[in-house]
Amino acid sequence: MKLETIKVGRIVNAHGIRGEVRVQPRDGDPALLTRCKTFLLDGSPVSPAACRVHKSFALMKFPGVEDMNAALALKGRDLYIRREDLRLGEGEYFDDELLGLDVYSADSGECLGELVAVESYPAHKLYTVRGQREFLVPAVKDVFIQSVDLEDNRMEIHVWEGMTADEN
Repeated sequence: MKLETIKVGRIVNAHGIRGEVRVQPRDGDPALLTRCKTFLLDGSPVSPAACRVHKSFALMKFPGVEDMNAALALKGRDLYIRREDLRLGEGEYFDDELLGLDVYSADSGECLGELVAVESYPAHKLYTVRGQREFLVPAVKDVFIQSVDLEDNRMEIHVWEGMTADEN
């Protein structure tokens, strides 16, 4: 689904006493946030004066946030970007863009359901598809994921034996 804005992170705490905030990235990669020049905070554009990666977080310094108390006032707020401001690599998508896609079998062309959730795990992501049955699809390109077309709201997957069956 084509989106105008994408949620990319949440301010989870202050970092230090000089007004930096700690941002938990939504899609797991804090380096992605360092590529963004402008964020939307409470609907208003804001450009961080500094942005760097620290462990699994992005540390940002926003204009006008000069001390720990001002940084703590931002805790719990979400950061968004305009989708057009950040280009991802070929075949890469934000999780929110994939939600709502119709999922089809690449082999038979049968509609299997709708992609309703994306879960991140250390090895790869898992897509939850809900149709006649609910099943999981590992997000491994060319093995399970044949193609993604946001314009046509369509994902084609390779269905392995037993993947969509309701077997115990």
